[in-house]
Amino acid sequence: MSPLCKASRPRGGRWPSLFAAISVLFLFAAVLMMAGAGPAYRGELISLGEAFNLLRNGVYAAGGAVAISLTALLLSMFARRTTPAVVATLVIVSAAALLYVPWQHWQRAQSAPPIHDITTDMQNPPLFEALADAREAAPNAVDYPGETTASQQRAAYPNIGPLVLDAPPQTVLAAAQAEAEEAGWRIARITDKHIEATATTRWFGFQDDVVIRFTEVENGVQVDMRSASRLGASDVGTNAARIEAFLTALEARLR
Repeated sequence: MSPLCKASRPRGGRWPSLFAAISVLFLFAAVLMMAGAGPAYRGELISLGEAFNLLRNGVYAAGGAVAISLTALLLSMFARRTTPAVVATLVIVSAAALLYVPWQHWQRAQSAPPIHDITTDMQNPPLFEALADAREAAPNAVDYPGETTASQQRAAYPNIGPLVLDAPPQTVLAAAQAEAEEAGWRIARITDKHIEATATTRWFGFQDDVVIRFTEVENGVQVDMRSASRLGASDVGTNAARIEAFLTALEARLR
């Protein structure tokens, strides 16, 4: 080999660039699988089990991208190659950001109890009427699960309870309707004492049913709420968060 060829050949050969390129491909595959799992299920292209498998494989691909990028970064450091090192670093940062969402979801799943029906009144939960047929057709029952769920809710979400508002009933009803509509819920029924609606999660399109009950009391109107998932043993805290957010926003709207 001539001295000219030796001089023009990059240090470390093709390996730093090759590993960096492979890490980019793994990252691209991870993005496609993890971002596409929810929409594919929501569009009824795949089953829920297949969607979770796709999501799991995406996590594996992102982990593979990190491992390959670390190899590319080490090779680039030994060979003093800037471009592959920069690419590898960007892939590591991107993969970490991509893995943060499922990691956060996993963390929530570890701390949340295996329940999916949350209410502010565990003794006399608001009833689903307009949505009863839809819930009967779903895996989760229309009736409140009972004391087993109530005891787990009290332990995990002790702050969830009724909201009493010092305002006329029609004012409270109108404000609650406005909040439900702003949240994007599909309203099934509205009466003077009752609102029923369905909330659909953005990514997977899971449907959770919500019922809001209004009771006139001595110092105003008591608002009770129930939010229950149609599918899944655990809601990973989604229904509790929904109730807390709604009641907080409702109280702020009526100040």
